[in-house]
Amino acid sequence: MRKTVNKTVNKTVVIVTAAAAVAAVCAVPASAAPSAGPESALEAAVAHDTGQGALNWASCDDPTTPALQCAMLEVPVDYSKPHGQKIKIKVDRLPATAPKAKQQGPILLNPGGPGDSGLWMPAYIAGQMPADVASEYDWIGFDPRGTNASDPHVTCDAHYFDGERPDYQVSQGTSQAWLEKDAKYAADCAANWSWLLPHMTTVDNARDLDSIRRALGVSKISFYGGSWGTSLGSTYGQLFPSRVRRMVLDSIVGPTITWYDHNILQDKEHQQRFEAFAEWTAKADSVYHLGTTPDAVIKNYNAVEQDLRTNPVDASPAPGKIGPAEFEDTFYGGGYNFLRWPRMATVLSGYLVKHDTRPLNIAYNRYAAPGADDGTFPAYNAVQCTENAWPRDWQFWQKDQAAVNAVAPFYTYNNMWYNAACMFWPYQGDTAGRLPITGKGLPPVLLFQATEDPATPYAGAVAMHEALPSSKLVVQNGGSFHEILFHGDSCLDDTFVAYLRDGTMPSGKGFVAKTCAPEADPTPSYIDPTPAAAAAKSAPTAPDAPRNPANDPEAVVGRL
Repeated sequence: MRKTVNKTVNKTVVIVTAAAAVAAVCAVPASAAPSAGPESALEAAVAHDTGQGALNWASCDDPTTPALQCAMLEVPVDYSKPHGQKIKIKVDRLPATAPKAKQQGPILLNPGGPGDSGLWMPAYIAGQMPADVASEYDWIGFDPRGTNASDPHVTCDAHYFDGERPDYQVSQGTSQAWLEKDAKYAADCAANWSWLLPHMTTVDNARDLDSIRRALGVSKISFYGGSWGTSLGSTYGQLFPSRVRRMVLDSIVGPTITWYDHNILQDKEHQQRFEAFAEWTAKADSVYHLGTTPDAVIKNYNAVEQDLRTNPVDASPAPGKIGPAEFEDTFYGGGYNFLRWPRMATVLSGYLVKHDTRPLNIAYNRYAAPGADDGTFPAYNAVQCTENAWPRDWQFWQKDQAAVNAVAPFYTYNNMWYNAACMFWPYQGDTAGRLPITGKGLPPVLLFQATEDPATPYAGAVAMHEALPSSKLVVQNGGSFHEILFHGDSCLDDTFVAYLRDGTMPSGKGFVAKTCAPEADPTPSYIDPTPAAAAAKSAPTAPDAPRNPANDPEAVVGRL
């Protein structure tokens, strides 16, 4: 069922013109005094006083990790005005406990998003390490600017995700409703946050990483980033190569593809993952009774969605109803983490075979229900919409996306409307955008990628490996997890540990330095939807809540 590859992936990507990015970043006066150490001209231009505040650590009062410390760090809104208006970044730290001589300094951690909280990461990732490695690092998490517990927390429309939202499928005549909804969202963001949104790009966040470094009082940091965190890390490495000690990028965003075209790659990969789910479910017909062929399973999926168009399901404890849009949101995360497949199949089986909507209600509240506001969606848009020039013509979107939908109907229109605020976003081209990544001056960088990851497709890892001369690429051939470390694959995790312990890199000399086997399919099981089980499973989580393996093996973090 799970295809493997022995191939050179198509390396054709859309190149982003980035001269403006370099010019904007290099506009810092050359006379500004950089920190000591060998630097590139670009690094010298940005390594000036950032005007950041101090990290005054105090206990996080976390009963599960008493040693965890928290602080708020002041950073400038606009790094071209380092002593101008300030905002605050929430940072936490699990301090090193090894003797000082054995300590290896701080490692900053980011799970992606863009905009997802990293505050859960120090305790969790340190807990996955052997005791000697865990004790040698200061494990640093943070909430990116404008998100989560950072100050301010940007909110544009607190009820944007409330159900029941318009149907994603353009065949249902809801395009005008979505265009109006997304145009209003972009306008609401601009009305309240025009002073901050243009300064929430990946470059701005990378500058925040260096403000954290400065506040920590160290000359170098290590970095682990997943998903969009790979764009953040590679951007930091481009700006500050001599400030990097070690860097690990997991599930990689290609460095040159536009966000619009990246989404099209996602659509096609998600289609393959959905078809893999249908094949898995068909083999378990004795459990789910949804048909013995993938086509039969997909037909039943479509039947549930069609019925929800006229009979939406109560979403409580989340607000509103579960209609076709909410149903699709509940299912697309199965492409990111196939441990969801038994629950997804249970939703379909419960609805069609047992006429029971409780599994759908539980899954929606577990995976897709909105939180108290629009979560990290403002940060997501501030990064993606601002960093590339997006198509502004709805007729272009309509024609182009219809061609994609013809081959990838599972996710295309869901993904299109999630990103359609970029059609109206007021800040395109106003900021530095995505830097070209060359890797010049970087120490060895370790890259991890699954070949079937739908969120950050394999071509992105190929492009990043080519862009970073010092990198080594580790591939999970046939694997499909998004962010592949810490899921119990010792081939992957041991490679990560060895690198953090003493800098050891995989010894392979080919384009792929090391290949690991894919994970095993989950065991089919019908998940009990009794009231007691539902109560234990259905607590809603916000889109920006820490969906992480620390508290949920079925977790999905962000869209990237």
